[in-house]
Amino acid sequence: MDKLKMQTPDLTDKNIERIASLFPNVITETKDENGNIKKAVDFDLLKTTLSKNLVESDDERYRLDWPGKKESLLKANTPITKTLRPCREESVNFDTTQNLYIEGDNFEVLKILQESYLGKVKMIYIDPPYNTGNDFIYKDDFAKSKEEYDEELGTKDEEGEKLFRNTDSNGRFHSDWLSMMYERLVVARDFLKDDGVIFISIDENEFANLKKILNEVFGEQNFVGEFIWKNKHGGGGDSPFIVKEHEFVLFYARNIQALPQLFAQPTDSYEKMFREEDENGRFYFDRLDKKGIDSNRPNLIYPIECPDGSLKDISPAIWRLSKPEFERRKALNQVGFKKDKNGDWQIYTKTYLHDEGGNRRKVKARSILKQEQVGFTQNGNKEMESIFGSRIFQNPKPVNLLKYLQDFITDKDSIILDFSSGSATTAHAVMQLNVEDGGNRKFIMVQLPEKTDENSEAYKAGYKTIAEIGKDRIRRAGKKIVEELKVKNQQLKLGEEPIDASKLDIGFRVYKTDDTNMKDVFYHPSELKQGQLSFLKSNIKDDRTPEDLLTQVILDLGLELSLPIETKKILSNVVYIVQTNALVACFDNDIDFKIVDTISDLKPFKVVFKDASFKDDKDRINVEERFKRLSHETKVTVIWV
Repeated sequence: MDKLKMQTPDLTDKNIERIASLFPNVITETKDENGNIKKAVDFDLLKTTLSKNLVESDDERYRLDWPGKKESLLKANTPITKTLRPCREESVNFDTTQNLYIEGDNFEVLKILQESYLGKVKMIYIDPPYNTGNDFIYKDDFAKSKEEYDEELGTKDEEGEKLFRNTDSNGRFHSDWLSMMYERLVVARDFLKDDGVIFISIDENEFANLKKILNEVFGEQNFVGEFIWKNKHGGGGDSPFIVKEHEFVLFYARNIQALPQLFAQPTDSYEKMFREEDENGRFYFDRLDKKGIDSNRPNLIYPIECPDGSLKDISPAIWRLSKPEFERRKALNQVGFKKDKNGDWQIYTKTYLHDEGGNRRKVKARSILKQEQVGFTQNGNKEMESIFGSRIFQNPKPVNLLKYLQDFITDKDSIILDFSSGSATTAHAVMQLNVEDGGNRKFIMVQLPEKTDENSEAYKAGYKTIAEIGKDRIRRAGKKIVEELKVKNQQLKLGEEPIDASKLDIGFRVYKTDDTNMKDVFYHPSELKQGQLSFLKSNIKDDRTPEDLLTQVILDLGLELSLPIETKKILSNVVYIVQTNALVACFDNDIDFKIVDTISDLKPFKVVFKDASFKDDKDRINVEERFKRLSHETKVTVIWV
């Protein structure tokens, strides 16, 4: 019977397995700190294997380095024993929602979630600290002396750990920001699906550095592009040199080869191009030839007969349509001919505003974002005022900006992650877009419970942390969306179908980071002295509930936190059933042996008990053997207590 490890995975072990699959001859064995045999890499042998392509430590090479980079990479690969604890009282529709709001340090949260959401996220968006010299607050986990900091904030988070402000007086001003971003991006990359993407908002302060570390983490070949967002309208008279009116959104793919062709919603001005109209709708005539395009596509190179019987050949370009598609459109009267001023025939095809399925035509996204689509910073401020009645959060991103990015990159059932969620604009945009296109996108928001300034509007309104603002924004935005939908349903035009508001997911499960549910002896039994054994009743901390244990088990087994959870009383025991039969767990101390028969009928993939659930080793062995007979594919696991 397996024992749950109850900690995040050691990515070093996974990397060793990857090396072993490529170079099995370099794998050896060594002893860990407890004397146990473990796999290791013979680096001398690996260097010999790669001898023609080695870069020695003193050799010049192209790369970005900074003090703390090695420690940051090591930190990204090292397991932690933190966990998440559910908070039902702050959640909305906890039992039915598929959305998550996680309160805690985002690096710790990424480590905790990495097994459960490996390769499952379609889009990551973050609006990280821009490192302007006064806004970068972070949890310090590096082993540095106090003297290495020029300024210490002196405050603590809710877990009692120190928070630091990265001001420009800090001698490691850029290095600390790079380390903070690097370790998070290294972990976050593995969350993305093969066709997943990441968007990061940034300004000029760290743009160059951010692009370099993204090139390293995601690969320069996976750089898709950068958007320029004009975030201000007017103002800037107090600028000493150049009025800054824009920010950037960097855009990288997990694997650009797997990225499909992307199309975004057109601007309203785009519709003005469709001046003509026929029985199929509004259209404009678009030239059939595409100049300056690689002509090595024989199916797009062929002669076309013109009205006077002459043949129009194409060189050195290609036609937009294959010959069969051209003939089809010509038969439908969707092709036109016109002579230019030189007497040469030009051929046109009708481009309709709506496709043959009635869907509004989309276009390729442009690098310069249009304000009529994405708005300004002031739009984000007005949205907060409309929700809260006052500006309790400074300069949030506008909903339309996030909605625009989500619309052209995500599917209707995608998972969207924002691990620097601030006022939760991303979550608001997910809910709004789902209403507009009937989608079922799910969000995961992560936010450090950074304290609000006591002189701020937020603090005066009762919000003690940024996380409290984010959670309440989602609650208020969800209610507002439902109210607006009810009004819209009462004003439908002939033929329009009402949207069932009850099917919208405007809820979210709240989880908060905390130390492991297990006492230290669970991880370090060798440190337990003989005299302490009589005082040890359980390895589980006294203040932890069965739901706390269930959450850590779900994470440990790599299941998603959004899965439905059913609580049942079976015989005399409380049993948790996750996703019908994905997992069944019982944490009672004295289980009724007959419970096995009932659970086995569900044919669960995994069953988890506490080690203390069994009176003796004989009962535990019998339970395992009974599952082998009644549900042989079920994997039985225990928490050692």
